[in-house]
Amino acid sequence: MNLIDLFKYPITVNQNFITINTPDNNRASNQQQTEEIFSDKWVEADEYQEIEKLYTFQYEWFLSLYGFESEKALADYLKDKHTIIDTGCGLGYKAAWFAKLAPHATVLGVDISEAIHVAAKNFNTLPNLYFFKGDIANTGIKPNSIDFTVCDQVIMHTEVPENTFAHLSDITKPGGAFACYVYRKKALPRELIDDYFRSATHQIPADQMWAFSAQLTELGKRLSELNISFESPDIPLLGIKGGTYDIQRFIYWNFLKCFWKEDWGFDLSKSTNFDWYAPSNAKRFSEAEFRKMINDNNLRIDYFHDEEACYSGRFTK
Repeated sequence: MNLIDLFKYPITVNQNFITINTPDNNRASNQQQTEEIFSDKWVEADEYQEIEKLYTFQYEWFLSLYGFESEKALADYLKDKHTIIDTGCGLGYKAAWFAKLAPHATVLGVDISEAIHVAAKNFNTLPNLYFFKGDIANTGIKPNSIDFTVCDQVIMHTEVPENTFAHLSDITKPGGAFACYVYRKKALPRELIDDYFRSATHQIPADQMWAFSAQLTELGKRLSELNISFESPDIPLLGIKGGTYDIQRFIYWNFLKCFWKEDWGFDLSKSTNFDWYAPSNAKRFSEAEFRKMINDNNLRIDYFHDEEACYSGRFTK
């Protein structure tokens, strides 16, 4: 399909950046806040010295999340995919990865934040890769147009994730594939604190959220350095699973996200904490809720993955 034919509205293309000439749409206030938060996060993160470590980690995790044994297995899977879209692409590194693995395909990256301009600048040498700014709940793509739709670690930040999931299913071709990741519901104390920040962040300026994220990062670092493990009992009413925990991970999973990853260093860890607490939209799902969303959109599950942080899967329309 011709690039122009993928879109509902007229487009203009300037090198690798697409501008869609859409009618004005009113955007929900939380999505405006989401745009501002992730613009702040990704534009800053692009300057981090350790950013390549994030990319490498995310490539490897993507393979695990969506059922590919290796990068070659993903490349083989993409051989018959001629249109690919990475929705909520951030800095665009995964969209660029797909474009390199599938040079025969037209690859699109879309993001609501100003990071999309950084992505277009950083990956302007790939002839089959294009970026555009937009809301992934309403991409402007025609129904039944995309062979492989990817929404990795993003859909929870949209106003109504169920509606976004339906839209992304709709733009996927019959017989095409849709890969999606959702946050998993965690222990009750953690959920209550997370819910508090979903409503509180509108009143907390960005500089204070960055300071808070730095404090959480320092807490995670200090807890990790204790190198203490213990045996927790099961506490079903709080959703706390019994077992052997490192003290930092116990607090992380059950009470407060104080992310720390030694090899990433302070800035990337801080950015991860900011990513969690700053956006007002960050819905979490039970497995039953995620499976219902899949079934409601008449998708067949080809691969389903679960771990403490998330559920993810690859589905055929």
